[in-house]
Order: sequence, then C-alpha cells, then structure tokens
Amino acid sequence: MDIKKIMQELDDLKRQIAYHSHLYYVENRTEITDYEYDMLMNRVKAIEAEYPQLITEDSPTQTVQGMANSTFEKVTHTVKMESLLDAFSYEELRDFDRRVREAVENPQYVVETKIDGLSMSLEYVDGVFTRGSTRGDGIVGEDVTANLATIKSIPKKLKNAPAFLEVRGEVYMPKEVFLQLVEKQENEGKQPFKNPRNAAAGSVRQKDSKITKERNLDIFIFNIQQISDDIQVTGHKESLDLLKKYGFKVSPRYTRFDNIEDAIKEVEAIGEMRGQFSFEIDGAVIKVDDFAQRNVMGSTNKYPRWAVAYKYPPEEKETILKEIEISVGRTGVLTPTAVFDTVQLAGTSVSRAVLHNQDFINEKQINIGDTIVVRKAGDIIPEVVRLAQKNTEGIFEIPHICPSCGALVEKTDESALRCTNPDCPQQLVRNLIHFASRGAMNIEGLGQAVVMQLAEKQLIKDVADIYYLTKEDALTLEGFKEKSATNLINAIENSKNNNMDKLVFAFGIRNVGEKAAKLLCEEFKTIENLINAQIEDIIKIDGFGTIVAQSVVDYFRKDTVLEIIRRLQEKGVNTSYFSTVESDVLKGKTIVVTGTLPTLSRDRAEKLIADNGGKASSSVSKKTSYVLAGEKAGSKLDKANALGIPVITEEEFLNMINK
Repeated sequence: MDIKKIMQELDDLKRQIAYHSHLYYVENRTEITDYEYDMLMNRVKAIEAEYPQLITEDSPTQTVQGMANSTFEKVTHTVKMESLLDAFSYEELRDFDRRVREAVENPQYVVETKIDGLSMSLEYVDGVFTRGSTRGDGIVGEDVTANLATIKSIPKKLKNAPAFLEVRGEVYMPKEVFLQLVEKQENEGKQPFKNPRNAAAGSVRQKDSKITKERNLDIFIFNIQQISDDIQVTGHKESLDLLKKYGFKVSPRYTRFDNIEDAIKEVEAIGEMRGQFSFEIDGAVIKVDDFAQRNVMGSTNKYPRWAVAYKYPPEEKETILKEIEISVGRTGVLTPTAVFDTVQLAGTSVSRAVLHNQDFINEKQINIGDTIVVRKAGDIIPEVVRLAQKNTEGIFEIPHICPSCGALVEKTDESALRCTNPDCPQQLVRNLIHFASRGAMNIEGLGQAVVMQLAEKQLIKDVADIYYLTKEDALTLEGFKEKSATNLINAIENSKNNNMDKLVFAFGIRNVGEKAAKLLCEEFKTIENLINAQIEDIIKIDGFGTIVAQSVVDYFRKDTVLEIIRRLQEKGVNTSYFSTVESDVLKGKTIVVTGTLPTLSRDRAEKLIADNGGKASSSVSKKTSYVLAGEKAGSKLDKANALGIPVITEEEFLNMINK
C-alpha cells in the first residue's frame, strides 16, 4: 500500500483515539464501545508493527491515555501508574508467556479480575490515609482525597501499618447502584451515564464531596506501589495477602499458577462467571508473581512487560423481537422499547432493550417478529445491535397516537415524536419528579415512589398541587409516619424560598436547562416579565436563538401554565429573581471560556463571570466581549481571532475581577 495512505490512516486513527480518550478520561462519557476503541488501538499497533519507522513518541501505543483535570490540584506520582498491554486471543497470552520465559526462568502467574473503574493511588503515613489521587497520564494525576474519603471501603486507619504505604486500586460503581442512578437521572430528565466506569469517574471528580458520597462507590486494591523499607514483600500474591491483613478490600479473585495453560483456564472461568459479579469487569489480568523477575523484565514507555490484560469480547445473542412498547417521557417524547424472547447475557436474563427513536428503528430495519442481535453495553445495559434475519415485511413505525392518553403526537424533529396533551398521565408523573429533583426545586422526600402514590390517589394533578398538600395527605401514603410526613411538608415549605431560576428550570420547558433558566431570570427578573416576553426580547440574550425563544414564549402562552403560576403564587412560592452578583465589574460583558485554564475549572470560571455581573456564553459571536482561553482552546479561539474579539488569559481575567 502507498506509504502516504498508510500515514494518513495512522494520523486519522490517532485523532480518533485522542478524541475518544478525552471523552473517556476527562469528560467521563463515551460515544463508542470499549471493544470499538480497542479495535482502533489494535489497528494502530498493526500499522506500527509493519512500519516501525512511523512510531512517534506521542503515539497512543507509547503513552498512557488520560490527563489531569484542572478542577483539582495536580499530584506527581513517585511510581508511574502504567497501563496494561491488551490481548484479545489465547494465542496472544501464549505469546506473552513465551516472551516472559525468554527473560526469566520458571515464572509463576497470578490471574485476577480486571475491574472496570477508575484507577487510584492511596497514600498512608503511619497508617493514616493522607492522600488519594487519580492516575491521570500515569505521571501526573489529580488530588481527590476529600472525595475518596467518602468511600466506606477505603480504610482511614490501617491495622499494624508500616510507616509509609502507597497502594493502587480501582474505584468502581456496583451494578445495582449504577442502575438506580440511571433510573434517577432519566426520571429527572438528565442524560444518564452510559456505563458504571463513566459514572464512577464522574462521581469521583465532583467538586462537592457530598455528591460523591451519595453515589455509593466502592474500591478494590490490587497493587502495592511503595512500602517502607523495613517491610519485605517478594511477590504479588504475597502482597495481596498482606493488604488484606492491613484491612484493604483486595481483588476479589486471585489465584497463582505455574504455567500459562492453567492461567488461561482461569481466564476462561472468570469470563464464564463475569455476569455473577456485583461489579463490572472488562477482562482478566495475568501478572508475573515474583517481584525480582518483574525487575529483570522492566517496562516499555507505556506497559510493564510482566503483565497482560485479556479483554473479553462483547457477548451477543440472537432472539425474536416479540413486541415494541411505547412509553411517554417528561417532555412528551415517545420512546420505544424492544421486548424479545429472554436470553442470557453476562450472567443475567434479558428480555428488554430501549430502541431510542424512529431513526434508530429505521437504521436497524427491524419489525416485530424479526430476529435481532442483542448485547449488554458495558455488560450492563441491554441494547439491540443489528438485524440478524428479516422475518417480516416492512419496518415498525411508532404510532401517531399517545399510548397514555390517546392524544395526537407531533413530529418535532427528524427523530422525536411528542404527545401534545399537557395533561397526559405519564407526562404528569415525570414532570412532577423533575420539578422536585435536586437541580430544580430540590424537595427532599418527593421521589418517584412518593410521586406515583400521590398521582394514583389523585392528590396531585399538576406541580402547583404539591403546595396544597397537607400532613394528613402525606400520612395516607404507604410507609409514612408522623415524622416522615412532617419532613415532607417542611421540605415543600422550604422550597418556596428558592430563587426564581430554580422554578423556571423546574417547569421543564423544552430546550431550557439550568443555565438557560438562570439567564432568563437575570434578564427578566420576575415571572410576570417572563410571561410577557416576546421572541425578539429573548433572542437579545447572548446564546439564545429563535428555537429556544419560541419554546419559552409557547410555554407561557398556555392557559394551564398561567393558572399553575397563579396558584403557586397564591401559596407563597417565590417568583422573583434575587441577584447573587458580588460586583458589577463585568456588567454588560459576555465572556466565552475555552480550553484548559491553569487553575480554574470551566464551571468555576463561569460562576466568577456571573458573580461579577457578566454573562458566560458557550459560543463565540459578534456579541462576545472576551474569550477567556487556556491550553488547547481549539475552534473557539480561532473564531475569536477571525472576528477580532479580545482574547484574555486566566491571570488577566482574575485581575479584571480583582481576584
């Protein structure tokens, strides 16, 4: 093949890997499966094996993926936190064994589960937990001590501890906790985490450690990084046994073998039982046991030569699509769910998977009665992968009648169908759950189960009814006693004092999130002004277009909405915006934050802009006053330069606001 084409393909692969690594390690989300990512890496390895002259220092095969986030203080690791070489076949494991035996004699191997979480370093001085940090790029990570201290399984004081100890472990979110979190996020109208690993990473990197604590994370420790000189440990299995004595929760399954074939049988056994674990694994790890032999073998720039990770391929099963159920979301969007003959995937019985929308169904070309292929994304959430056999004519179409209330549905864009009836029962329950959620009115105790009971008893038919509830009403609910009923009514009463932007977000207006709600309230100050706002008034707000403006105007033109607002005011719910601005030095200024700043996170920078009277925008336009740019600013910086908009550094910004 033409070397230029090979170089072009390699550059394209590197860009894709860099993009997906940033999503995975920094933004804690994914757009492709782990398997698809691994295949990109495998292609890079194959090209570099055939054309070694193309290997560069910044190649993903030569560097540890990930980076330290500017939200937290940086930590430089004394002992590099390396990645593992991946293998996808048993023959690759045998190749690993051959390389080991060329370097050392009679190696023994320890096989253990590869937990899919976030790698962490924990440091102990005289047995006391003093610091916890993320892996980052393997050399520099983030100090997340306060958040890790909320994880119950991390011991704060060790038994019979050495003077100094650094261990490495994997923070993870148990499967059951993950599923509960996804359900909660969906009920609150938020984008749910795609897999437990992203959920764990997002939870550890919270600026508020209370949120981390609520996520019920866990950890397994799998390595000693450093230990006081007076403690002698000669092998990996011995180190895990010692860590257990100190009080750590170590790798849940680890066994030592003296040959690769028995090690492979253990890898197979772990693979067969992976669905039975309460946590997600993405493979099994084989490590040389003897530390002296490890020292002889050493490491490459990225991998230790004495370890390999076998990655299990996604388990897929064929089944017959029996039915497609349609549910109605908070904003009225109809969501189809596939119901199929039960199959066993990752150790559990699966019979349902979300089909997302009509575009997804069209892409798969499926209909009821067809044979489909299903798998569990990240071994957790079932998904339809593709059509296996077409047994029917045509493609399923989502009906144009709402299954909850019988009203007509409208197509709002290329993919979504939405019920037009504001009194739709399924919409009501989801709207009430969103209204009471943390980011909205934050009414503690008014969760999904309670809302469903209140709706079934017809004690609430809209959000205003919440404020007409009495303690006697609460006492009719299952599981409620005097104290819980009093607490609920008090929480409802306290929510009346929320700032107006919380109420506007709680209404669940299409296309209006928390940030947009705040900008609207800063501009219009009272609910009456917002009700009377015209499209041309709203689009004057930087970042607002006609689509969002039309959504706001349409919402406040509804008689049912105006009646709800009247009743909320009747019960004393605040409908005015009180400013939280510390100064007005940025009054009239619109600032876009882009890139990685030296010390400020993007959220912190945008809060400082708002606190000092300015407006933080996500897009650069002629209305932008300044672009606050850090490293790797990208296209927003280019656009600012093209438009002649002043670009400022973090230091210049802090001087502006006298910080």
